[in-house]
Amino acid sequence: MILIRKATPEDAEVIIDFQQKMALETENMTLPTEIVTPGVKAVFANPSLGQYWVADDDGTVVASLLITSEWSDWRNTFVWWFQSVYVRPSHRRNGIFRSMYSHIRQEAEKAGVPGLRLYVETNNQRAQETYEALGMTREHYAMYEWMKE
Repeated sequence: MILIRKATPEDAEVIIDFQQKMALETENMTLPTEIVTPGVKAVFANPSLGQYWVADDDGTVVASLLITSEWSDWRNTFVWWFQSVYVRPSHRRNGIFRSMYSHIRQEAEKAGVPGLRLYVETNNQRAQETYEALGMTREHYAMYEWMKE
């Protein structure tokens, strides 16, 4: 049975592994362990940075995601962002992300959060179909960034 729960510092190593696998899989990028490790651990040390959630299958973490908050002056409240979503390949297409999304949405509604957002690789059609099947909509915003290498 899959249990959706807040991650604990004991989950950090598997989350670090997931982040490295996701970067390689989606962007063909190698995340240096010496950078991603303190990055993940910083979230546990400072909850204002975000909150990791995991899907636990009988004691084995099979998926994780990070929720961060963005202040919306238009709404005078925070909006939650899904980030760093990863599901083990062996557990994909089994409703795990759907369960995680549903759980996070319930948490958001209890907390008075008016909306959930995420960004997705433009070429990741499978993920886009998943998000749309959950009732999320593609909006009119385009993402731009400046990122020092």
